[in-house]
Amino acid sequence: MLGLAQVGAAEGLWLRAERQTGGRGRQGRVWESPAGNLYASTLVRLRPNDPEAATLALVAAVALQEAVGTYVAPAEAGAVGSGAIGSPGNAAAPASAGATVVIKWPNDLLLGGAKLSGILLERTGDAVVIGMGVNLAHHPERLDRPVTSLAAHGPAPAPAEFIETLAEGFARWLGLWRGQGLGPVRARWLERAHPSGTPLTARLPDGSAVDGLFDGLDAGGALVLRLADGGRRVIHAGDVFLI
Repeated sequence: MLGLAQVGAAEGLWLRAERQTGGRGRQGRVWESPAGNLYASTLVRLRPNDPEAATLALVAAVALQEAVGTYVAPAEAGAVGSGAIGSPGNAAAPASAGATVVIKWPNDLLLGGAKLSGILLERTGDAVVIGMGVNLAHHPERLDRPVTSLAAHGPAPAPAEFIETLAEGFARWLGLWRGQGLGPVRARWLERAHPSGTPLTARLPDGSAVDGLFDGLDAGGALVLRLADGGRRVIHAGDVFLI
């Protein structure tokens, strides 16, 4: 997709792979890519009055959470992970009854507390490529953190079906981001995140770690931690884990 962006591909293009042989996660990690999961990228062309490009990570996260929520029955009426607001939902049977789909900063989705998907942004010129991977049919084993898939909870959609749901939602949230700024996207992200006060560990790029309680996002979308001494720490980059 980066190559297509460099030769002028238009915004709104989506590419989906059946499987990947060179998938990458955050900080260059290898991403396991068996057939049956979603491996997709889309392209956004930045415009002069757009919000900061990095905040497209929030756009992608809320769109992906909404799409996954279409296939997951909420834990209770109105609970986090209930799918699109004002949407009739999908006719397919939910993949999981009583599970909760939440967003974890910077842009992972957790299903029942285990990682379900990830998002990676890459930029070239005025183009931002947003890659999304979702464990629909499979998930890796023996990792250093809990990981899951929709299929581990019940029937899961095929990748070709799921990407249609995702593309529609992403276009809608991208339009809000452009037309109304980051505010509505940030608000939805916070609604669908783990609760305020959730204990977190942030592992920073310099190798250090910071423990604190989730205290929301700053105005630009950075993570805010409330520290034991009562102070607040703003995290702009790093890996975050639930404690």
